Amino acid sequence: MGGRMARFLTEQDVKQVLTVEMAIEAVESAHRDLSLGQAIDTPRARSRLPQTALHILHGGLPAQGVLGYKAYTSNRSGNRFLVYLFDAATGRMKAAIEADYLGMIRTGAASGVAAKWLARPDATVAGVFGSGWQAEGHVRAICEALPLERVKVCGRKADKLADFCARMSETTGVEIVPCASPEETVRGSDLLGTVTTAAQPLFDAEWLEEGCHVNAAGSNALIRQELSEQAIRRCGLIAVDSVPTALAEAGDLLPLLEKGRLHPRQLVELGDVIIGRHGGRRDAAELTLFESQGMAIQDLAVALRVLAAAETRGLGSELPMQ
Repeated sequence: MGGRMARFLTEQDVKQVLTVEMAIEAVESAHRDLSLGQAIDTPRARSRLPQTALHILHGGLPAQGVLGYKAYTSNRSGNRFLVYLFDAATGRMKAAIEADYLGMIRTGAASGVAAKWLARPDATVAGVFGSGWQAEGHVRAICEALPLERVKVCGRKADKLADFCARMSETTGVEIVPCASPEETVRGSDLLGTVTTAAQPLFDAEWLEEGCHVNAAGSNALIRQELSEQAIRRCGLIAVDSVPTALAEAGDLLPLLEKGRLHPRQLVELGDVIIGRHGGRRDAAELTLFESQGMAIQDLAVALRVLAAAETRGLGSELPMQ
């Protein structure tokens, strides 16, 4: 196995080495680097054709020696994801990695990192909206990040929801239960996650408990809105991946920004909490929010660790390029 050759990793290779713990450490490192001025992140660009759209996010982590991009196509038949890694010093290609599973775990990991830094450390009960593919990463990450005892999940299809809860209980060792109503999901929850494609707010702001932390992961366009304006206005701290990305894509925040009810300077980058530039949660009663849009540097940090683990285990195949 030549050290110079680029490697190709399949979904199967990634699944063998990627852990939620690894992803949380990687995503946290990306946010830390960004706040320390040691990262560059270029927000998503899209090319749309009638049947298919191509989405590209790119960036670099010079302190970690890597730059690269994630490209994915979305089509009615499904989405296809690839992450490309290049060596920052030489410009050589390091790897091409199939990244559907990687992206799902990484998106969840961002919520895990936010929960670790912003939720009350004694949070034991969580409520989650969504029981799809992305919700899996979300549930696994919050169970890794906090000492949760119970996760209530609200989903539209009862049979799919029951399956999801059974599978996640087994995977995490935490009691994960289907929830009958949005109100029941929100009330009594120390931590709340929204991982849906909802165009309308999912719950009433009045149901939020004092001291709750909300991870909003689904709304990445103006047409998508999971949280009501009232819910957002109850939050004393609004954290984002990065301010430029949030201003471009945070469907939950854009209506308030437009009306002047929220100012861009009120948005706190998650990395600033991690490095101590911002104090984070003020007290046990404050409501906090993390709006997750997703960034290339999160994918690159996770991909770098996946590549190292795969090389150690001799996984993947060499690509015929130098």
